[in-house]
Amino acid sequence: MSDENKSSSPTPSLLVPKPAELVTLPSYMDCHDHYYTQIVIGLKGQAEFEVNGVGNLVGPGQGCVVTSGSGHAFGGVFEQSDILVLNMPLPSQTEPLMLKKLNELNQKDVYFQLDVQIQRLIQMLVAEMQASPDDLLLSRACNDTVMALLQRHTSTLQVSRKESRFDLDAIDRYIEQHLTQKISVAQLAGSVFLGESQFHSLFKEQLGVTPHQYVLSKRIDMAKQLIEQRNLTLGQIAELTGFSGQSTFAHAFSRLQGLSPSQYKKRFG
Repeated sequence: MSDENKSSSPTPSLLVPKPAELVTLPSYMDCHDHYYTQIVIGLKGQAEFEVNGVGNLVGPGQGCVVTSGSGHAFGGVFEQSDILVLNMPLPSQTEPLMLKKLNELNQKDVYFQLDVQIQRLIQMLVAEMQASPDDLLLSRACNDTVMALLQRHTSTLQVSRKESRFDLDAIDRYIEQHLTQKISVAQLAGSVFLGESQFHSLFKEQLGVTPHQYVLSKRIDMAKQLIEQRNLTLGQIAELTGFSGQSTFAHAFSRLQGLSPSQYKKRFG
């Protein structure tokens, strides 16, 4: 979940993530992988995760194991979602005892529930980290303490959503929130916890158009609404609906509507 490392393989130029980090998740779905294992623990709000195709909700006192190289999607649900992220060292940097604990975690279910005792301890550690966010020794101590106790204070968290879903409402919300920007198929797939190829196939099967065609139609629909309001120039409308320029906008509009934006605008005075 760290923005410092989004690559799936280590290189000398990459920064080493802090042992423990407090992270506020984005309200949109993001996807990546990295070369180190992470333990994610919910602190506030709810988050959605999908790790290796297994999706679930993670709230306070719950968590998941993201093994190195595992593709995963994540995002906050509705309100602010805060998590504690424990970044594990590489096997080459790991002492035998820590390596044993990591191997035990990797063999468990992806999602887990913390008992009340360790939740209280984590709350105290988090309060200290919030008070001293740049204290690397404290970050290391938090990682070591939680890892030392995690195995004895967790149980399996039932997966609340067995399969990824194709949720058109969630897709529409994502498009609406990012209409001024370029929107990729990968981003749309991440918004509903699906792999890109699976998402593309399901999308075409259920809607009869490609994701690109659907997004384009949404841009044109919004452009028509803005033109009808008569208080923006066509250049401004092109920018607000995510087109790279007015000529690109005019070409797409004419192709889909059978008349140019200027001609459409004349209908409304």
